[in-house]
Amino acid sequence: METPDGPRAGGWASYDAVRADTAPQPSPPPPPTPVSSRPSRLNAGRLWAGGVMTAGVAGLTAVVAVLLVRGVFGVSVFGPAGDGVPENTSATLPALTAAGAALGATGVLHVLALTVRRPCRLFSFLVTLATTALVLLPFTTTAGTGEKVGAAAVRLAVGVTVGALLSAVGRGAQRRGR
Repeated sequence: METPDGPRAGGWASYDAVRADTAPQPSPPPPPTPVSSRPSRLNAGRLWAGGVMTAGVAGLTAVVAVLLVRGVFGVSVFGPAGDGVPENTSATLPALTAAGAALGATGVLHVLALTVRRPCRLFSFLVTLATTALVLLPFTTTAGTGEKVGAAAVRLAVGVTVGALLSAVGRGAQRRGR
């Protein structure tokens, strides 16, 4: 005796329902891990190559800023002659200082990349604070207003250059893990 549902009282529909409930179902794929929580690995060679390049650009930025402030605006960057500053000081000292600061900042970024979850964000905050302190430092001296503003402008140009370039280098030197 066959019923419209199948050969037995439960019918084919019941058999299919039971079979669908007991059959192993494929599990859905796990949700993708957000990029920010994946571990990052540092490409140290890329970081230091970018740091050396940044040091060169920072040195050139210092030279250009000194030439602009002293040559175009006629303001001494180092203070008036006679306060321990020679009258005809070159732009070599600010260029070497800027290059050294860029290399030191690369070292700080390297340490942060090895120890902190978001190193570029923390590095940006540190560079901003250091640049602010260095820009304000000339205003604590007894030099004239022009010399204070000139020195602050050179330091600001170098700080912005180092911060912008090394932040980009740091992001590029991090490889995302799987």
